[in-house]
Amino acid sequence: MAFESLTDKLQDVFKDLRSKGRLTEADVKVALKEVKMALLEADVNFKVVKQFVKSVEERAIGQDVMNGLNPGQMVIKIVNEEMTSLMGSETQELQFQPGKATTVIMMCGLQGAGKTTTTAKLAGKFKLKGKKPLLVACDIYRPAAIEQLQINGEKQQVEVFSMGTSHSPVDIAKAAMEHAEKNGNNVVILDTAGRLHIDEGMMEELQKIKQAVTVHQTLLVVDAMTGQDAVNVAKEFDEKVGIDGVILSKMDGDTRGGAALSIKAVTGKPILYVGMGEKLSDLEQFYPDRMASRILGMGDVLTLIEKASANLDIDAGKEKEMAARMKKGKFDFEDYLESMKQMRNMGGLSGILSMMPGMGSKMGDIESMIDEKQLARMEAIVLSMTPQERRNPKLLNPSRKHRIARGAGVDISVVNRFIKQFEQSQKMMKQFPGMLGGKGARKGKFRLPF
Repeated sequence: MAFESLTDKLQDVFKDLRSKGRLTEADVKVALKEVKMALLEADVNFKVVKQFVKSVEERAIGQDVMNGLNPGQMVIKIVNEEMTSLMGSETQELQFQPGKATTVIMMCGLQGAGKTTTTAKLAGKFKLKGKKPLLVACDIYRPAAIEQLQINGEKQQVEVFSMGTSHSPVDIAKAAMEHAEKNGNNVVILDTAGRLHIDEGMMEELQKIKQAVTVHQTLLVVDAMTGQDAVNVAKEFDEKVGIDGVILSKMDGDTRGGAALSIKAVTGKPILYVGMGEKLSDLEQFYPDRMASRILGMGDVLTLIEKASANLDIDAGKEKEMAARMKKGKFDFEDYLESMKQMRNMGGLSGILSMMPGMGSKMGDIESMIDEKQLARMEAIVLSMTPQERRNPKLLNPSRKHRIARGAGVDISVVNRFIKQFEQSQKMMKQFPGMLGGKGARKGKFRLPF
């Protein structure tokens, strides 16, 4: 998971600070030296780290902090604020043209950064906001890119404009604009060609597209796992083509986090979105304050709640009905399937736990305990039941259980154990009505789907 190593190291530093009743200037300098080393190991730009540590030190070594009631917490608060400032302080929104005017967005980046997938993710996000996007296949050098865009566009139910590989990207962009005007597309997203490395030909092509059509936003997709290379790529693209914002892809991978902490400070361009997975829905708006909280191991409950709001597609009546059944211990296997679906939409169990405060240093242990194959087996067992059996588990006699075991490809003992655990869960739910919408539960209270 992104930032895991950096988070663990910073939490160790903060633990030492909290353990001290009073802080001396020497204590702060020792702590900041460790912070500096942790940031450098995370591949954060050296100049950025130097300025960051200097800013924190100037604020931390003061009478108000040193003589405060909780100096360790004050220093952590300053680190949080400075890290947020480093990444841009305020969330930057992608700007659309006013009224019915069409907004043209040009996507660019190197091969392998996930540009084409990110382009489709972005279109899906705009569609949810009520826009009518048009995806334009301008990568004529890699036929697979056109096919990939068409497949992803179909999944997002977004129209894709393509003229194959026999026309120039400039001509394709011009024709796409005419198509958008005739068909009422108010957002046109140009998926341009990538390269294995930056070259003059690619830059000239991007410049020609910008000269041929009015591009309102030029977005660069960079691979977060490349660390400082991502920052260098962003700087060069901005100097030669001009970019308005950055999208960091593969932030869910084993990345050290340096790109997220360096890009804004080095290029002056904001990070607009981050890709947090391979699914087309795995694109999150970038919030500097929330990202700082994640890095420092303070969790990101706001994003977790927003994910829940977006993905828990249960209407109010159905949710009330489910809560009532859970109160009575009548949570059935149909409800279980719905909960599993919602949990996957929110990034899986490990994705949910990673956003909880204080979980950063424990995520390695937790992920090793979460057996995704076991969860898949449990789901296969439920899917092997008939609808009647799911709604009424009392029907599950030995012969039915043997049939279910064969259908799920597991031993009968696995089915028996799962059903027994499920029955125990029902009893536990009955004992905790306040957690499940009973008396004392707050209206609209957030409920994890498991």
